Amino acid sequence: MYFTFLDIVDSVNTFMVRGGNVLWIIAWLLLIKWSLIFERIWFINTIHKANVKNTLAAWNARTDTKSWSAHQIRTMMVSRISLDVRSTLPVIEVLVTICPLLGLIGTVTGMIEVFFVMSVSGGGDAKSMAGGVSKATIPTMAGMVGAISGIFASNYLKTKVNRDIELLEDHLPLTS
Repeated sequence: MYFTFLDIVDSVNTFMVRGGNVLWIIAWLLLIKWSLIFERIWFINTIHKANVKNTLAAWNARTDTKSWSAHQIRTMMVSRISLDVRSTLPVIEVLVTICPLLGLIGTVTGMIEVFFVMSVSGGGDAKSMAGGVSKATIPTMAGMVGAISGIFASNYLKTKVNRDIELLEDHLPLTS
């Protein structure tokens, strides 16, 4: 068990070294993105449910649910819940967008290394050029994998949040 863990750590370290410095930036970005995604999932399943329950109880305790002011209070209640539950979704979407862009930066830096090796060696050292091509493709792959997985998670969260807000609006009737 211990040696398996060390093998995994060694493999990850080798991958990170082969990918260059941009890969470390992508890794930190993915850590932040997935932390925010898991935080949102936790928030929706705990605090958001409690907030919705309290909002429904406050609305159902009202005697006036028909007037213009009651309509404005209902709008305010829905808006407050919506703002709370959507708070980090734009940040997650930005991080998803940045992933492939950082991968492209890795591509450019890797290709610069390839061109540098070609200029120093006269363009014939295929073994040295392969290292630069590897540094170019690994961050690109990592950025794309991070973006694709983030798109799925982000769309799941947006769909869940939109559905929850619609259900809240349906459970806050404007008639008494």
